Amino acid sequence: MLEIIKQPWPWYIAGPIIGLTVPALLILGNKHFGISANLRHICAACIPAKVPFFKYNWRKEAWNMLFVVGIIIGAAVAAVWLQNPASIELNPKLVKELAGYGITDYESLVPAQLFSLGNLLTIRGFLIMIVGGFIVGFGTRYAGGCTSGHSIMGLSNLQWPSLIATISFMVGGFIMANIILPLIMTL
Repeated sequence: MLEIIKQPWPWYIAGPIIGLTVPALLILGNKHFGISANLRHICAACIPAKVPFFKYNWRKEAWNMLFVVGIIIGAAVAAVWLQNPASIELNPKLVKELAGYGITDYESLVPAQLFSLGNLLTIRGFLIMIVGGFIVGFGTRYAGGCTSGHSIMGLSNLQWPSLIATISFMVGGFIMANIILPLIMTL
């Protein structure tokens, strides 16, 4: 059983499991799935400011914060006890392209040549980690939710803004991966 959990699951199993969370949340308590709203809940709980955006009953959404805690605990369990010792398999074309950018370390899911404390002090690292993080945070707030909230929950509820947001996420991802990232990687 443990070997089954350690292996990547195919899309036709993982996808329906993720998809079934939407009706389960709606049936069990009329709850909406999303992660980025937790930042607002945390701020409302921890910052006793008189900001109208943070004045609401955040305790009503505490289940969602427990969901995030579960994600963190699950990630820790997976990292410590469910690691797959085999090296990460990448498409040979991708390996060749990444080698052109100087990325050759595939020991973990996150290449150390991109994401490390030492790399943070370079222009490339600053652009990827700090500026990229700010843009993701700004985009999440501007779109009124994250990819999980819009693409999983919003689309399943046939919400027009979620369709626009999901299309925008995809277009932005294609532009980033194929135009902007190659420019950053040449710095």
